[in-house]
Amino acid sequence: MIANHKGEIPVVILILPFLTGIIAGLNWFSGIDIVWLIWVFTLLSAGFILLNLNYNRFKLYKIRWLGGILINAILFVFGWLLVINYNELNNKDHFSKTNSQYLLVKINNEPVLKNGLLRFTADVEDGVNKGTKKPTSGTLLIAIKDTAARKLYYGDEILIPAKYNAIEPPFIPAEFNYKKYLANQNIFYQAYLYPKQFVLVNSNAGNPLIAYSLRLRQRLVEKLKQNMRDTDAIAVASTIILGYKADLTNDVLQAYSKTGTVYVLSVSGANVAIIYALLALVFGFLDRYKYGKLIKAITITLLIWYYAMLSGFSPAVCRASVMISMVIIGKTFSRYINTLNILAISAFVLLIYDPFLINEVGFQLSYLAVSGLIIFRPLVYKWFTFKNKWADKLWALCSVSIAAQVITFPLSAFYFHQFPVYFLVSNLFIIIPSAVIMYSGIIYLLLPQIPFLSKAAAFILEKTIILMNKGLTIVEHTPYASINKIWITTPEYLLLYVIIIMLFCFLYYKKSWLLQFSLGTTFLFFLIFNINYIMLIKKENITWLNLKKHKGIIFKQGNAAVVLTDLKATDKIYQYSIQPYLDSCQINNTRVIGMNEDVHIAWFMKKHNYIQFLNKKILIADRPLLNQKQTNKLLVDYVYLSQDQKNTLEELNSNFKYNLLLVDAGFTDRKLNAIKHQADSMNIDYKILKRNNSIISVSK
Repeated sequence: MIANHKGEIPVVILILPFLTGIIAGLNWFSGIDIVWLIWVFTLLSAGFILLNLNYNRFKLYKIRWLGGILINAILFVFGWLLVINYNELNNKDHFSKTNSQYLLVKINNEPVLKNGLLRFTADVEDGVNKGTKKPTSGTLLIAIKDTAARKLYYGDEILIPAKYNAIEPPFIPAEFNYKKYLANQNIFYQAYLYPKQFVLVNSNAGNPLIAYSLRLRQRLVEKLKQNMRDTDAIAVASTIILGYKADLTNDVLQAYSKTGTVYVLSVSGANVAIIYALLALVFGFLDRYKYGKLIKAITITLLIWYYAMLSGFSPAVCRASVMISMVIIGKTFSRYINTLNILAISAFVLLIYDPFLINEVGFQLSYLAVSGLIIFRPLVYKWFTFKNKWADKLWALCSVSIAAQVITFPLSAFYFHQFPVYFLVSNLFIIIPSAVIMYSGIIYLLLPQIPFLSKAAAFILEKTIILMNKGLTIVEHTPYASINKIWITTPEYLLLYVIIIMLFCFLYYKKSWLLQFSLGTTFLFFLIFNINYIMLIKKENITWLNLKKHKGIIFKQGNAAVVLTDLKATDKIYQYSIQPYLDSCQINNTRVIGMNEDVHIAWFMKKHNYIQFLNKKILIADRPLLNQKQTNKLLVDYVYLSQDQKNTLEELNSNFKYNLLLVDAGFTDRKLNAIKHQADSMNIDYKILKRNNSIISVSK
């Protein structure tokens, strides 16, 4: 649905400067003093009000553009102001700015136990120094390795040592940016606690409604386990119906991700729509009474928002809840609101509450997908006309999938670097099972434990999930199921959106210049993409990886690479840290070798701890040298000093002449300081990997 005039979608027009202000505040102007911003916002608002009060007196109808400029400026500054105000680091009482021995923190989410560690976030309420309390603010990510901590829950207050660290950024190119991910949630520091490093001060001090909802969700998850046996089916049911993702396995997640159906593994707008349909049916009898419509609207709205809270307040659920709330209000008072306006209003509400949401992938994809359905889906549907009723219904479903996939493709490729080829098949396949899962799951969870009925509902739920999982697994393992290693830059994915929007505009308006513009942008996109690709595969370099406790060096020659590491290709750290970098470099031929393994290929040779890569020679100093001095020093370009090395730098220098010393990230701080002092005194050119980005040395 494309608006014929911008007057039909005023909220959509007004949200644009607001979004621009938020983006500017997040990326470029985060250090501005909030007092200055408040003054600017106040003056602009006062000016706008005064001009409107004197509209006729000043004959402002002759310069109506002035009002437009002012309202755009006000909304821009408002968005900017929200970001500065929301950022916890700008608070003067933030716990990182106080001198404390202990911190009193209150758990603000549901703790998750994984790999022996209990993880949760907590509000830092007080700093304690020499027995004196001082109120503080801020959120801290806490991980506790203590069996006694497993009893901790939402709302518990604990006293912990004021020992925390800033979240570290990624040290390897293309590695997942966990620091940025947490910063988008207003979390900048983390603490690791060991046994007996915390004291429980108070219990159940959180919001009673949230506490009850979390307990209820846990009971509902346990209820699913009573009559279901398949662990993956239980995990998927918990995720789809309740938003509880703690038990999901990587295999299940990968099957949904590679088939373009990962959105199913979240409580989304579709779930809220099903809940709304059920509630509307249950409370339909109220329409017969005088104030029945109003009571029905209030009851359904409250229950929908309670479900949103129960399922974890994901961006998609919040968006759908706001939109359905607006629809309910419109129906109750017989008012029509343009769907795009409702979508924009929901974004306004959520971003005023939390402006950092704009950085969340889920928020971006959710709003893009719904925008695509509202604007592009009718255009796609008109591509084909079927006289057969069932063929028409099937094409209607296909048009929904195509519109959503096309509009989200650039962003999905930018974040997830893959494209599901058979998305149409997999999306059509899951339509019926996902609806059955929601309805049977809700019925099962709402009903008391009735022997036959409960088991029947659980049986339908479990078998439907197993069928859906198996079907998606088959699609996942079908040849060419997904295109991987799609690495595009920000300008490239923005160009893709220009191409898509211009092409759809051409299909709607039938203007030839729109097609020409789209084709020109397509040419520009492929030109930039191919230039970047050619430059990338021509590079020949050595990447010295910061893997903390592990070792790793990548020798890249064109689109081939040798990875020298103490990790296996199947290890989690390798898949998490090394593989994304190889993919971003478009490496198609990778050979992984161990630190003690010898190899000889055309452009790379390793024997013992000596390496020849093209025209560069490298010494891997990971074993003791023989205690005898060489007559002539061996010439090498690089020396990689490993934590296993026992010799001193004097002994290395007496046997080798080198240009650069690379110090492994596995050394302790004490040992590193000794190496730095020694290297400085000997005028050795060195680089340290610990707490620093990986180093790329160009071979040619």
